[in-house]
Formats: sequence, structure tokens, C-alpha cells
Amino acid sequence: MAQVKIIATADAGKRNICGLAAYCRVSSDSKDQLHSYAAQIRSYTEEIAQHDGWELVDVYADEGLTGTRMDRREDFNRMMADCRKGKIDRILVKSVSRFARNTRDCLSALRELSTMGVSVRFEKENIDTKTLTTELMVSVSGSLAQQESISISANQKMSYQRRMERGEFITCTAPYGYRIVNKKDLEIVPEEAATVRWIFDAYLKGRSSGWIAEQLTAKGIPSQSGAECWRETGVRYLLTNEKYIGDALSQKSYSCGFPFVQKRNHGERLQYYTENSHPASLRCSDPPNARLRVCGCCPRRWRAF
Repeated sequence: MAQVKIIATADAGKRNICGLAAYCRVSSDSKDQLHSYAAQIRSYTEEIAQHDGWELVDVYADEGLTGTRMDRREDFNRMMADCRKGKIDRILVKSVSRFARNTRDCLSALRELSTMGVSVRFEKENIDTKTLTTELMVSVSGSLAQQESISISANQKMSYQRRMERGEFITCTAPYGYRIVNKKDLEIVPEEAATVRWIFDAYLKGRSSGWIAEQLTAKGIPSQSGAECWRETGVRYLLTNEKYIGDALSQKSYSCGFPFVQKRNHGERLQYYTENSHPASLRCSDPPNARLRVCGCCPRRWRAF
């Protein structure tokens, strides 16, 4: 009778190593949330260390970022790239809402991970994607997480609107010539304010927005974004910004849809105009023959000092 010899595989006798990764995310930069963020990292690091055969690949963590858009989560995308390289076999996540608050993106990522043989365990919902029947559970949990994100956004919008009604809300981003202090107040930046006054003065003397942009570029004055080149559209926007006379027009834009899309407000939403909300870079007046730029919602006029 013929003798059959079994040849062992290359992996025979070796310890089966499972590459583990943990993904953490907190939704704001508050101290409480950052403490939760650190606690998540510590918890998963300790859990992986306690299991023989589990090898920690990395702890991927996005801090203070939105969960509704995958393209804005740097470490999440880095984790997906490592999965594609075959570095990760299993991912640990606290909950579906930490993984994504958009059902479509959540399922898309999970399906891609499944094709690569990477499983995901969601601790809070007790869902493990190694079980074939859990995609429906993930879909339901993802929908709930998406609704939670929409609800949180609605609460934030209501809070912003009440502040705008009281004249407290100014801006989330300081315009050129200002900086934000105490997280809510605008303070003049003297060097930039001098440039702002030069821009307005040049315009009042008959210079075009294009000419002003060319001169600022030639002088090597950096724009608000830090770019060396000024653009005509940026100068025009600056010339129509009511904040330089100390006033604030709130809700110039609004978000809608899901994932949220920012749109310019052309009358679809209420706007709130607050006079004397912060220090002015320019002096208001009504010179009889000056060429004036007047904001569409602003009853006041300006001229350079």
C-alpha cells in the first residue's frame, strides 16, 4: 500500500497572531471629551495587551472632528489604508456612533473591511461583524447614530440662533484684521488693520479691486490664509464686510442636508444685524461725493480713517 506523507504548511507550529487596532473619536475639544478620548485609548491598549495572540498594530484616534464626513477624519483614513496593506485583522470601536454617524459611509467602510477579511467589534452595541447576520443590526445602529448627529446639530443651531437674537453671536472665524479672543470677542490686529484701511482708502480713491490685489501681492503682504497672492474676489469680499465698521451680520450661510452642506443665505433663513458689536477698524460717515461700498443688509456707510 502506498505511503502518504503529509507536508506541513509554512505556518504550522507558529503562533497565530491577530493584528488588532483600536479606533477612538471624541466629538469636541472640551476637557470632558478629551478625558474620554484618553480613557478610550488607555482601555483598548490594556485590553489588547491582556490577550495572548493579539498584537497591537496601532491606536487610531481622531480628536474633535465630525463623524458625518469620512474625508475629514485623518486617522480613520490612515487606519483604512493600513487595512488595505494587510496590517490589521480586527478593529475595536466603542460604538457605532464613534465609527461613523453617516449610515451610508458606515456600511460602505464595513463592507470594504469585510472583503479584506477585517472584522469590527462595537463594544456598546455588542456587535461583531464576524457574524454574518449583523449587517442589519449595524444598519439600524448606524441610522440611530445618524439621527443623533442630526439632533445634536439641530440643538447647536438653536443655541446659535438664540445667541444671534441677543446680539451675542459674532463669527466663528475672524475676518482679516481681527483675531478672536475669549472664544467669542473680536480684537483688532493693528498691522492687519492698517492694511485694511489702505485697501478701503485705495478703493475710495478710485482704484479697482484687481489693482488693489496686485499691489498687495507686489508688497508681499500675506492674505488671511497666509497665501502670498491676493485675489480680486478676496478684496471684494473684504470691501463688503460689515465687520470693519464694528457691526456684525449673522447667518450669512447655513447648513442643510446630510451629510451637512454649507450654503450661502440668500433670504432662505433669517439674518441678524447687530450694530456696535465689536471695535471698528473704519470710521462710519456719509461723505457726499465719496464712492461708497454698502453692505446689502447694512444701513450704514463707511470710509477709511
